[in-house]
Amino acid sequence: MVDEQSFITSVFRFYKLMKSNEISLVYEGEITHDITKAFTALTETTMNKEDESGTTQRKVFHVMVECLQNISKHAEEVQSGKIHKEKRGVFLIHKDHDHYGVTTGNVVANDKVEDLRKSLDHINSLDKEGIKQLHKEQIRSGSLSEKQGAGLGFIDIVKKTGNPLLYHFLEIDETASFFIITSRIERIK
Repeated sequence: MVDEQSFITSVFRFYKLMKSNEISLVYEGEITHDITKAFTALTETTMNKEDESGTTQRKVFHVMVECLQNISKHAEEVQSGKIHKEKRGVFLIHKDHDHYGVTTGNVVANDKVEDLRKSLDHINSLDKEGIKQLHKEQIRSGSLSEKQGAGLGFIDIVKKTGNPLLYHFLEIDETASFFIITSRIERIK
């Protein structure tokens, strides 16, 4: 049984953390098409209230959909040391004075981490023209997705936002890690 006072204190700490980091949406659970539609509707309402530009809104929506699709397609879970496919993850939208951030997290098998890290580092190392070229190559061949585990979605996010992807892998156990990725979108005022 959960201690009620501890729970209430935890909820209040979480609320203060959300306010101080301007987190407008947090979700943990299964990612489905209906969930994605609901998040875009909620985000649209919030951004309209804050008079965000149409360009900023479109970029945020695009990144949201790409990130949510990534969880839906690639998230895994660990059960008794075994990896299983799962469509669950964590999703946050946050902002500061100049940027929106879309952060997602999900479980990945440790044997995929190094290839994923290499792919993300490669994507982040490219300039605007390099991203454009990689995007064209990926559309033509589709090989990066199959070979290295980071495909068109991540490339497309960097192409759309013009910003590198911030990522971390936090080891859960010897079989899996928690993969956190953040994309930053400039707020056009």
